[in-house]
Amino acid sequence: MPHPLPPKPPVLRPLPSLIFASRWLQLPLYLGLIAAQAVYVYHFWVELVHLLEAAFGNAQALQALVTSIGYKSGASVSQLNETIIMLVVLALIDVVMISNLLIMVIVGGYETFISRMNLEGHPDQPEWLDHVNASVLKVKLGTAIIGISSIHLLKTFINAANYEEKVLLWQTVIHITFLLSAMAIAYTDRLMSHHQGADKH
Repeated sequence: MPHPLPPKPPVLRPLPSLIFASRWLQLPLYLGLIAAQAVYVYHFWVELVHLLEAAFGNAQALQALVTSIGYKSGASVSQLNETIIMLVVLALIDVVMISNLLIMVIVGGYETFISRMNLEGHPDQPEWLDHVNASVLKVKLGTAIIGISSIHLLKTFINAANYEEKVLLWQTVIHITFLLSAMAIAYTDRLMSHHQGADKH
């Protein structure tokens, strides 16, 4: 039995067609984020190589790590210690989480605001892309930002001796603000979904 042909898309008038096509102006923005992702990948490997070299006694690599994480102590640092390793690993996790955020913005934003990717049935399709829309994307981005803020806050607390109390206080306040904002977005999205479900019935 032959498959029915898919319906042809409606032909838009010139002005609506131009306005609808303007969504492709966002494409360079997403390509720019892909370039930023490449920079993060390079930064990740530079820091990882420094960590591995410092573990084998390379003094220059150790100094590069100490400088990048802003670690200071009363005595000169001559070898890796637990605090430095922990701060470097947290910095690497931070890079990974920001990269995950970039992927969500690039893939989810393209799928939501520009064009369908037609990934249905693809074995590598991200699970969250199944039901992505602007509201879901906002909640997921809010959750990702909270995770990134948590990593930054943990790094600050581990290295608290090198920060003023004012900095610690403001980072905590900002993190709580992110948390409350994400909860408010999720609650608003839940209310809207509930009302939309009630309207259908």
